[in-house]
Amino acid sequence: MTSPRMVVVGLVSTALFIGLAVLGWNGPAAFFSHPPFVALTIVTFALVVASFFTSGNLDPGLKEDRSNRWVIAALGILGILLAWAPAYTDRNDIWTFGGDGVRWIGVALYAIGGVLRLWPVFTLRRRFSGLVAIQRDHRLETTGIYSLIRHPSYLGMIILSAGWALAFRSGVGLLITAAMLIPILARIHAEEAMLSAQFGSAYEAYRARTWRLIPGLY
Repeated sequence: MTSPRMVVVGLVSTALFIGLAVLGWNGPAAFFSHPPFVALTIVTFALVVASFFTSGNLDPGLKEDRSNRWVIAALGILGILLAWAPAYTDRNDIWTFGGDGVRWIGVALYAIGGVLRLWPVFTLRRRFSGLVAIQRDHRLETTGIYSLIRHPSYLGMIILSAGWALAFRSGVGLLITAAMLIPILARIHAEEAMLSAQFGSAYEAYRARTWRLIPGLY
């Protein structure tokens, strides 16, 4: 279970994230008059509440690649832009496309991505850290979804972000999602380097039979 302090931080940061989208749509009355946006809000808070039952952490553990901490700041800045810009561009019809069908596809992808983002956190428990770190009693996970792809949580983040952008029919949101690939791929390479150094031939054999993000493609 997440500590009470982190519960408060999670709820406040989520409210601020939704608040930026509401601001982009010029207020709560306009924002919540759209059923897809109500659904987005419900899914967002449901995912946050689910995260309170995980053991994910920011523990540097026994060994950490501190040079990769810039990724946290980069994703934070892009996350703020993603919260506000798609809503703003949607309201002002800037680089938008499609109609309510696209919005609902976005909501569905957002929910799927959110589940995929959290699934590995439940699987790895204390081994899941927001830092590139080796935890105490760390062991290599190769079962379940990890038998197919090595970074399911990052795939979930990409799908979630793209879904959020589509819910606002936002080309700008999709560009922000594409920009997220830069820090995400940097994090993936840093994690794989650390895991290879920690587990040696066992990790190399695992890497040879799996895919980073998308089976059959990458």
